[in-house]
Amino acid sequence: MKVLVTGSAGFIGSALTLRLLERGDKVIGLDNHNDYYDPLLKEARLARHADHPNYTHLRLDLADRQGITQAFSSHQPQRVVNLAAQAGVRYSIENPLAYIDSNIVGFANILEGCRHHQVEHLVYASSSSVYGANTEMPFSVHDNVDHPLSLYAASKKSNELMAHTYSELYALPTTGLRFFTVYGPWGRPDMALFKFTKAILERGKLQVFNYGNHRRDFTYVEDIVEGVIRVLDKPATANPDWNGARPDPGSSRAPWRVYNIGNNNPVELLDYIKAIENSLGMEAEKELLPLQPGDVPDTYADVEDLVREFDYKPSMPLEEGIARFVSWYRDYYA
Repeated sequence: MKVLVTGSAGFIGSALTLRLLERGDKVIGLDNHNDYYDPLLKEARLARHADHPNYTHLRLDLADRQGITQAFSSHQPQRVVNLAAQAGVRYSIENPLAYIDSNIVGFANILEGCRHHQVEHLVYASSSSVYGANTEMPFSVHDNVDHPLSLYAASKKSNELMAHTYSELYALPTTGLRFFTVYGPWGRPDMALFKFTKAILERGKLQVFNYGNHRRDFTYVEDIVEGVIRVLDKPATANPDWNGARPDPGSSRAPWRVYNIGNNNPVELLDYIKAIENSLGMEAEKELLPLQPGDVPDTYADVEDLVREFDYKPSMPLEEGIARFVSWYRDYYA
């Protein structure tokens, strides 16, 4: 297939691009290379696949309507995976308009490109943050998710709603994937594993929010990529049993679906830190701080639909995943 991957210099996007190229697909990668975090890390990720004969790279912003229109016209992708977004819950409190430009305007441009070029399937990154104020565990795609706690979460919920209208009006198959705390080699420097590893190695102090009482469903990046590929290969279909009198939030009468991709095994944050300490062979100095605005105390993915419909469930043991990250980190920053 010819697949457009947005965010192809990003953490998940680069890993997905490598897998698609390995299996023989042609990939058009798109990334704006912004400086939300170290651009050199993005360039290093890109270097892993930039010279592949089946790879084409576009330095382009999702909010550039004319540029996105031209990209679809020139390259005619059969399927699209939209991973590009302004990420980060806390940054959305400081700079909310960045999320409107990338996650709302940019996503609308992707939808329009898919609509006008007969794309067979759009798969896009949503987030566990859409569950917001929900407390029923594990989080299910069949639960109502109308109480986000950050603009980042609201933008991801908006993506699901926008995709639904295009599936309904234009018969565009769309699937949203709610990722649960992705970690692993080549990860993002703004995320906990990266920050904690750096702080421990530099003998700094770890800022541990909610006094360490967070629980997170940490999911290894290669498990996420495997899930994305399985979903990409099976375009969304309408649910023939969907009933408007009792609407199911996880499916539709249109070719639209959402799924959780998580490890289905929440871990206490202090246990997570202990696993990092064990892998590094060093102890951390911790500064226990209160819950931050926008943060969700716990996440826990119900992946029953993913298992039933794709025969797949993430499975990387946390200790092994962290060890792989630490090995990469030591090598990359040697």
